[in-house]
Amino acid sequence: MTLAATAQSGNPDRTSRGVPPIIRRRLAPFDARLDRRSWIATAVVVAIAAILRLVNLAHPKGKIFDEIYYATDAHNLLTRGFEWDEKNNTAAYVVHPPLGKWMIALGEWAFGYNEFGWRISAAVIGTLSVLLVVRVGRRLFQSTALGCAAGLLMALDGFHLVLSRTALLDIFLLFFVFAAFGALVLDRDARRRRWLQAIEEGLDPSRPGRAGRPPFSLRGVPWWRLLAGVLLGCAVAVKWSALAFVLAFAVLVIFWEVGARRSVGVRRPWRDTLLDESGWLLLSGVLIVVTYIVSWSGWLLTDGGFYRGFKSDGDPVTNALWSLFEYHKQALTFHTGLTTAHTYQSWPWQWLLLGRPVAFHWSDAGPCGAANCAEEVLLLGTPILWWSFLPALAALTWLGIARRDWRGAAILLPVAAGLLPWFYYAADKRTMFFFYAAPALPFLVLAVVYVLGAIMSPAPAVEVEGSAPVNRTGTVDRRMIGAIFAGAYVLVVAICFAYFYPIYTGVSIPYADWSARMWLGGRWI
Repeated sequence: MTLAATAQSGNPDRTSRGVPPIIRRRLAPFDARLDRRSWIATAVVVAIAAILRLVNLAHPKGKIFDEIYYATDAHNLLTRGFEWDEKNNTAAYVVHPPLGKWMIALGEWAFGYNEFGWRISAAVIGTLSVLLVVRVGRRLFQSTALGCAAGLLMALDGFHLVLSRTALLDIFLLFFVFAAFGALVLDRDARRRRWLQAIEEGLDPSRPGRAGRPPFSLRGVPWWRLLAGVLLGCAVAVKWSALAFVLAFAVLVIFWEVGARRSVGVRRPWRDTLLDESGWLLLSGVLIVVTYIVSWSGWLLTDGGFYRGFKSDGDPVTNALWSLFEYHKQALTFHTGLTTAHTYQSWPWQWLLLGRPVAFHWSDAGPCGAANCAEEVLLLGTPILWWSFLPALAALTWLGIARRDWRGAAILLPVAAGLLPWFYYAADKRTMFFFYAAPALPFLVLAVVYVLGAIMSPAPAVEVEGSAPVNRTGTVDRRMIGAIFAGAYVLVVAICFAYFYPIYTGVSIPYADWSARMWLGGRWI
């Protein structure tokens, strides 16, 4: 039944403004009004994340793991505008875009070229990513408790903590990818509210052509989607692996737009979606490209960068862009041909199983109150949490299909974008590391929380035209038992995190205590 037919049927349950309740629920299921209590709860979770990431941030001393590259590159960006090879006193050949290093440089500019200075940007961005997970989770699950649970699990993950306390690029990649996803969730809500408002004002979506679509106005511009384009451009400007998310998010937007049109009774939702949204998607793509090129402004506006003078016989702007293109060709060749063995390399099928974490720092100097000491910073996810990811993904797939829940695909598709391309690269024996899984982490956490929410809540309501939803099950007892289970799970994750905390932050402990934490033996050493 189309919206027009439903509205004209004289059904007494339709709203006073002519919109049937079932349509209203599909278009505006979430109350977007400011909720002070939710922000207080959010602040508590973010404060926990900030304390964990900022306390004793300058330890360990010196540059650990790849800080030797990125903290140094950031310093040279700050002083020269491009990366510099200090050993050979020449422009440095680097294979990652500059934005992540510029963000590290911001901390060095503010606090000096020291451990705190080159790590503070990662700590701030890591904390902000927890904030995003709380708010996006609340939006997705329509629950402050579940949103805060997602943020708390992220805050208590050792993998996220170590990346938030180290001057590497991957925490910035994680942040921009997830921020773009959050913007697209807001875009989905905004576009559906636009349809609802137009219908309330008398629009009949079943009419052909422009007559069946909301009128164009500045309010109809998908501002959140355009912002997502800028954020994705930032993500690509940190690491090229973000390109997989560009495709995944475009697919999500198309399916969400088709779903909105189907909900209101548009006769040809796929055709109309492609006609109406292709231009906006193209503009978002332009914003991605422009944002990416702007991130290279330090290299473009100076003359000394690597490959900067590759072409010098034409217009300066054309020369600069052509040289940048050649630089990218060289970098792509490097990435596709990188097969050098490394002690801590791993394969993507090992990542969710914690098959090969990465040691960022090691010392046995002490003191620790024992004859033999161990001080390590180990990039290792909180085991209880990470070993929950695979069963959570399986359960989410089942629930998403069984319930026809759009949130299932919204979580699963970015997980696939973050992990599956690496399986393809593994066929070429590419050198890869555990931290490549970073941008998938927020979505993996959301998968766990989705399942916790399913345990806590009754089965979804059966929607019947012209009537309120009827629950199949869902008693107070089920909610209470589910809440106890979810609370117990978060508590166990917190205890596990506390146990491993010393090897996340480089606390010197007796060697026997360190060895006891090597649960998978040589795989973790």
